[in-house]
Amino acid sequence: QVQLVETGGGLVLPGGSLRLSCAASGSIFRIDTMSWYRQAPGKERELVATVTAGGRTNYADSVEDRFTISRNNAKNTVYLEMHALKPDDTAVYYCNAVVSSTMYGSRSPYWGQGTQVTVSS
Repeated sequence: QVQLVETGGGLVLPGGSLRLSCAASGSIFRIDTMSWYRQAPGKERELVATVTAGGRTNYADSVEDRFTISRNNAKNTVYLEMHALKPDDTAVYYCNAVVSSTMYGSRSPYWGQGTQVTVSS
C-alpha cells in the first residue's frame, strides 16, 4: 500500500504565496507522474499541474506563470509553489501519484487526503 500526505495549506491574503508538499511512502518501486489537483466547493476536481519522473511539467491555463510544480525523486516528494494567489484559487488541493510497487507490477494511482487552501482578505 502507498500513502500520500500533503502539508502546507492554510489561509493567505490575495497576492500571497504558499508552498504545498506531498510525501509518498509505503510499497514504492517507482513513481511515474506526480500531480496536484484541486476541488472548490460545488465544482468538479480539476488538474492543476503535473510533473513526470523526468521533470517535464504541465499546467492548467489558470495557474500558468503563477504556480510551479517540482519533485524530489530521492524523497518521493512533490511540491507546488503558489504565488500571486487569487480568491479563485481557494480549494482543497489533492496530491496524486502513479506508482509501481514492484519492478514488473502494474501502475496504480494514489491520492492524498487533501489540504485546504483559502485565499481571502
